[in-house]
Amino acid sequence: MIKVKNLRKTFGTNVAVDGISFNVKQGEVLGFLGPNGAGKSTTMRMITGYLVPDEGSVTIGDFDIVESSASAKSLIGYLPENAPSYPDMTVQGFLRFAAEIRALTGAERDKAVDAAIDTCSLQPVRHQSIDTLSKGFRHRTCLAQSLLHDPEVLVLDEPTDGLDPNQKREARQLIKRLGETKAVIFSTHILEEVDTACSRAIIIDNGKIVANGTPDELKKKTKSGRLDDLFRELTMSDTQAKEAA
Repeated sequence: MIKVKNLRKTFGTNVAVDGISFNVKQGEVLGFLGPNGAGKSTTMRMITGYLVPDEGSVTIGDFDIVESSASAKSLIGYLPENAPSYPDMTVQGFLRFAAEIRALTGAERDKAVDAAIDTCSLQPVRHQSIDTLSKGFRHRTCLAQSLLHDPEVLVLDEPTDGLDPNQKREARQLIKRLGETKAVIFSTHILEEVDTACSRAIIIDNGKIVANGTPDELKKKTKSGRLDDLFRELTMSDTQAKEAA
């Protein structure tokens, strides 16, 4: 469902993403791991068409994200980092507004909103204004808007960032369930999420892919069998590694 080929993006002299390639199939949850500044968010913004790549291509389903932008984007549900919302709207009002942007109206709109509220467990705050919500419920509301049109592809940038431990657990379980029928890619720097939610993971550092495999395959790449050790080995500079030792 998602095909990324030789993707590259620079900002001035800074190479943010440096020729990466990978695929995500339907029924797969891909964890996109890396330290801050590794190129995760830039990659996801190119996948969703928010940024145009300098080189390479992204295909969503059968559509190129640049050449057939509208068709490709119709297949995507996107939760950006620090997802925006309208604080003076109620949860239901915001989701209805988002559904109408997706050209859903009348009974079809109401059904989509009800389904998203149920999926994201928003029923207790359905009629509450967004500015009164906890961070966890606000985050769930933003996730719900990405599900309204029942997309085949989900792109989630740091979907558990800022949530408390219970909320993180619920979010991971939800992502895993959604991945049973959709192609899901979500970025994170929390290694625990690989085991709990991902069928495969990519580690990116300095704009390049440095590891790609299932959680078990990645663990076998280090003597300790621990993902956090592999992550440090692959993403720490020689100087940092010596200091840590």
